[in-house]
Amino acid sequence: MNACGFWPRPQSLRGRFTIANVLFLAAGLLLAAAASIAATYMVLVGQIDDSLKSSQSSLEQTSVTEGGLKQLCTLAGLLQSGKSGSAIAQAFAQDLFIVLDKHGRPAEVCRNDTTPVSEEQSQLAAALPDPARLARSGDPATVETGMMEYRVVALRLSDGTILVKGMRMSGVKRAIGKLLIVESAVGAVLLGLLATGSLTAARRRLSPLEDMVQTASAIAEGDLSRRIGTARHGSSEVEQLSSALNAMLQQIEAALTESERATSQQRQFLADASHELRTPLASVRGYLQLYEKGMLDAEEKDRALTRVSAEALRMSRLVDELLALARLDDRPALVFRPVDLGCLVRDAAADLAAQQPERPLTLLLPDCDSAPPYVIGDEAGLRQVVGNLLANVRVHTPAGSPVTVEVAAREGGEVGLRISDRGPGLSEADAARAFDRFFRADPERARETGGAGLGMSIVQALVLAHHGTVALDTAPGAGLTVRVTLPAAEPPAAVPTTAAAAAAAAAASAAVAVS
Repeated sequence: MNACGFWPRPQSLRGRFTIANVLFLAAGLLLAAAASIAATYMVLVGQIDDSLKSSQSSLEQTSVTEGGLKQLCTLAGLLQSGKSGSAIAQAFAQDLFIVLDKHGRPAEVCRNDTTPVSEEQSQLAAALPDPARLARSGDPATVETGMMEYRVVALRLSDGTILVKGMRMSGVKRAIGKLLIVESAVGAVLLGLLATGSLTAARRRLSPLEDMVQTASAIAEGDLSRRIGTARHGSSEVEQLSSALNAMLQQIEAALTESERATSQQRQFLADASHELRTPLASVRGYLQLYEKGMLDAEEKDRALTRVSAEALRMSRLVDELLALARLDDRPALVFRPVDLGCLVRDAAADLAAQQPERPLTLLLPDCDSAPPYVIGDEAGLRQVVGNLLANVRVHTPAGSPVTVEVAAREGGEVGLRISDRGPGLSEADAARAFDRFFRADPERARETGGAGLGMSIVQALVLAHHGTVALDTAPGAGLTVRVTLPAAEPPAAVPTTAAAAAAAAAASAAVAVS
């Protein structure tokens, strides 16, 4: 709690809410108390004024003179022995009647000490500012005599005598004082109840904010999986804030996880690339050192040059694949247009048949009467996808293992490419890493064929760049099936659809199909 001037200033939000509520209620109670006290005072003074005016009217109607008052005092003295006479004699003192002579001095109405002029009456008479004017106005007025306050009214008698009647305001002051005490006590109780209730309600309503602070602290300490719980007593705004923060935390966690994964992949990529380049470079350097030192005869020189050329070709292929992956990572501007996927598959199948004539190859393409399977994509990139997949079959499966290539239209505006072989297949762990860069299920054999484990990574990058999907279906000894899905496209307007072209396509398919 900080000090701001003479008043403490709480740090917590619930403390500030509580103080604000208490201050607002205190201001309201003060205004209400002031209004009620003023109204009560006006009512009580009005009642006194009504009583004084009633007495004034009665005296005006009876035409009482100073002589008549003396006779009344004599009657009061004669009846003094009785209780009623004593009451009549004391009426003047109780009602504070003051009779002023023509000079404005108090006159002793009763000479026989029945109703002598008291000190209080003398003080009230002395405090009257102008009895004549008060009598002319006929309105009640307030007069103060030291510590006492009176409400008085004056009446001029027919003989010039002024009769002043007053009533003490002490009763009004006592009533106002009691009212003030009661209202102060009730206000204090109400303020205490409000402070307690407001503090309790604020603690319950703001408890989700404390949970948010704890969650943020836990996340700052490294617990990225921490989330804000559902508030039982929170408002809709707090619930919306909690949901928004949880969504933000989820995105932050996903982004950090992805960043860590990308950083780890980059480190692994650099290490694998360095290792892949170091091996052929070491071979080339070793052969060159032997050649420079003259330690090779003519036959060994030819073999050394052959090995150097092979390793250089391997490094060139590796660099080309790395450049291709780098371009795909930078999201190159591919030229998208309708591409006949069936035509690309027939070309790649013809290449495979030329390289391995003994391999059983089956093509499953749409009928001649059907529209060609066009997809939206870059022709060169799609040729590389199909070529890499068939090259993967050629390298990693026996030459006599059958392979099936199928192209078919699917629902939802997609075209599917399926390449299945009956090779050794992959284990579940190897299948999960099949698209990782530099991953090779059989490193020794892949090294002999010059592969660096980037073919499937390039396939995945190209398919994703074409807004498609690629998946594997494999098991040890059950072969490998690669399923590629690409967005379909409408055939271009200038596509030849003559019977000769259809017959030529059917002949090409039959030439490479072996059942």
